[in-house]
Amino acid sequence: MENRIYPQPIETIVSPERVERQSFTDAAGAVAALRLLYDRNTAFLRDAFNALGSGGDSSRRYRACYPELGVTTSSFSQIDSRQAYGHMPTPGHFSTTITRPDLFGTYLVEQLRLIMRNHGVPVTVSESATPIPLHFAFLEGTHVEPGIADRINRPIRDLFDVPDLDGTDDHIANGTFETMAGESRPLAPFTAQRIDYSLHRLSHYTATSPQHFQNFVLFTNYQFYIDEFCLYARDLMTRAATSSRRPGSRKRPIWRW
Repeated sequence: MENRIYPQPIETIVSPERVERQSFTDAAGAVAALRLLYDRNTAFLRDAFNALGSGGDSSRRYRACYPELGVTTSSFSQIDSRQAYGHMPTPGHFSTTITRPDLFGTYLVEQLRLIMRNHGVPVTVSESATPIPLHFAFLEGTHVEPGIADRINRPIRDLFDVPDLDGTDDHIANGTFETMAGESRPLAPFTAQRIDYSLHRLSHYTATSPQHFQNFVLFTNYQFYIDEFCLYARDLMTRAATSSRRPGSRKRPIWRW
């Protein structure tokens, strides 16, 4: 029987220095802290991967986690519930993992300002316990030297966390998520890893960076649907271009590609 050499188990996990939980009453400040933490942790994973390709230590596992955003409310506040967002439905602790705060900065600031205004409480920024998959740490345009993976003498899964489909479900958005005892309630409909997965799908299927997309994207895999959308869009643009103007009126585009 052929003799095989099996790698020894890895017992040491190397991570960036843990960041203490911070409290904010300023939405922009909280988002800035999220971005600093996210940038630091993704850079840690990229640097570790590149170092391994240059003969780095493959007897250790490398891990960095997503930032976490949290808020705690203690009463049923009097809020303007006409909006479907920006407030907590019940008292308790709510949290969510965050990815790509550079893309979602404006959205996050708006949401946090509403939460602070409606409940009069600060928000917290900390490190979650959810690892960032190595693949999601390499953003669009990141240079990766060819052949690095071939020079690493262990499977990548031994050394880094990789995308986990068990953590990319839609239970929260579908309303089927059940909070366990002692677990915080979801603050957002999607987790960071689920969002990363979707962002990479955008890039993969369109060869376009997510930063160049409009806020709302409709996916379809049937060509006749796409043809109908295109016809509808052309009709809207044609009507907008040929419609008459009233004196003093300003014409506004009604469709943007």
